[in-house]
Amino acid sequence: MRIVVIGLALLAALTTATAAKADPCKAIPDRGPMPSYLHRGAHFSGPVVYVGDGDSLCVAVGQGPANWVEIRLEDFYAPELHSPTGPAAKAALERLAMGRNAECIANHKSYDRVVATCRIGGRSIGALLKAVGNVEGGNGYDQRQR
Repeated sequence: MRIVVIGLALLAALTTATAAKADPCKAIPDRGPMPSYLHRGAHFSGPVVYVGDGDSLCVAVGQGPANWVEIRLEDFYAPELHSPTGPAAKAALERLAMGRNAECIANHKSYDRVVATCRIGGRSIGALLKAVGNVEGGNGYDQRQR
């Protein structure tokens, strides 16, 4: 009986942890084609409603999570969230972008998000992050770009 109780407690903990990490941005399906309004070169805008890590955010193009577009910034490679500087990179993007209007240009789909260049106040978010001293270094970052 004790093993069953421990097993159920462990299962509940794992289920809760998984739910807490769920992606709230649902405009782009996990599988299937990109919505037509997010084709390469498409312009879209809205408030930043969620920051996933130092180079991923969600822009609301309508009401509710079904209309939140998850974006991987095209011009900034933040350290991975699980790295020592990852949480600080996420906090920096939150301070810079959360609640502000972002104007974006879609490039291509990557998993369940669109890779895009986004601007706040006419400046790219990547340039704004660099201007306040954020250091790049995540997956895909080429050290020769420095």
